[in-house]
Formats: sequence, C-alpha cells, structure tokens
Amino acid sequence: MSRRFWTVLIVVVAGLLIWQLSVRYFGVQQFLLPAPSDIGAEYAKRPLVYARNMMGTLETTLLGFALALVGGVLLAVLIVHVKLLEDALYTILVALNSLPKVALAPLFVIWLGPDIKSKVSVAFTIAIFPIVIDTALGLRSVEPEVLNMAKVMRASQWEILRRIRFQHALPSLFAGMKVAVSLALVGAIVGEFVAGGTGLGSAILAAQGAFDTPQVFACILLLGFVGTALFYAMDALERWLIPWHSSQRAS
Repeated sequence: MSRRFWTVLIVVVAGLLIWQLSVRYFGVQQFLLPAPSDIGAEYAKRPLVYARNMMGTLETTLLGFALALVGGVLLAVLIVHVKLLEDALYTILVALNSLPKVALAPLFVIWLGPDIKSKVSVAFTIAIFPIVIDTALGLRSVEPEVLNMAKVMRASQWEILRRIRFQHALPSLFAGMKVAVSLALVGAIVGEFVAGGTGLGSAILAAQGAFDTPQVFACILLLGFVGTALFYAMDALERWLIPWHSSQRAS
C-alpha cells in the first residue's frame, strides 16, 4: 500500500486514541462529547440503520454530482463558444451560487416533493458552479498557436473541442470535480435536513431532537468517511485518465 495510506491511518488512529484518553481523563460527559468507544458501541447497536442512511446519502450525492458534471461541462462549452451567452450565464451562475442553499431547499421540496428529487436538486445546485468555472478555464487554456494550426489544417469546431480543448481542460475539470463532489455531499445533507426521509442528514436531525449525542457523532463520522472516499475516488480517476499531466508525473 502507498505511503499516503499508512500516513493517514496512523494519524487517524492517533487522533482517536488521544480523543479517547482525553475524554476519559477529563471526565467529559457523554452528552457533551462521547468517546470513540461510545460511538463504536452506537454503530454496533444499529449497523443496518446506519448503512441504509449512508447509502441513501451516497445515492443522492452521486446523482447530484453526475447531473452537475454533465450540466457543468455543457454550460462551460456554451460559455467558451457562444460569446452572447457568456455574460448572461456567468451572471446567473454567480447569483445562484451566492444564494444560501438552505433557503432554496424548501422551494425544491414544494416544487418536486419531499423525495429524492428535491434532495438531488439541492446537491446539483451547489456542485455545478466549480465544474463550470474550472472547465471553462481549462477550455480557454489552449495556446493560440495550437488553435491556429488546427484551423490551418481545416479541423472543424467539433474536432478542436474534442481533440484539443477538452484534452487541455481535463486537469482543470478534475480540479472542479474534486471540489464539486464534496459540495454535492453538503447539498445532499441540506436536502435531507429539509425534506427528511432516509439519509444521514435526517438521522442527525432525529438524534438532535432526542439529544442523542453519540448518534450525531456517528453520523458525522460516517459523513467524513463518505466525503474522504469520494474525494480520493476522484483523485484515483484523475491519475488513471491523465497520467501524462505534470502533476501526476511528479507524484
């Protein structure tokens, strides 16, 4: 296994050990800060419930991220190629990104109902902005000499986009995807806070109402695990698809 894996594992184990010893040594009550052993006992009591909630949140996150990826790339292409739409799309995206998503979530529930569609919509709304911005930046990063050479060789706009612009945009696209997948998880939790149903966000709200601190921490730790796994999945996909990039060769 890689050195990164062992480094992360040692840091996590050391952090949990310090957390456990500190709670026991200072006598912190469980309703304020449960020890890792208490959180582990909470997992052991209802493993299937936590697994079901985690899978519900993961499904919402991946659906919202996938829609944001497709929509974000299409909008970036329009921004780069259609000058009349550039200012209008940027303005709309910036305004949409500036709005608190907690305020938008109730509207999605009203429009789409309190099921997965409203939760996915919130995740999509949060995740699309970095994909559009980074992809548009990457599509514009091609040197003018390369574009002029392609035009001299009578390459079509589609060939230039597919073979030149998109290849140059892949590093920027993956940078946006890493940010977007984490934001999609945040959007999924916001949607679950408002719409309810299954998911770790709904479980956190239920635990808050019952003042069940171990359950809250159990859900939070699962969210941290899911977010980390999704980020490193994007990183692994980047290493596999663009090993030729300078950042991948250096690592």
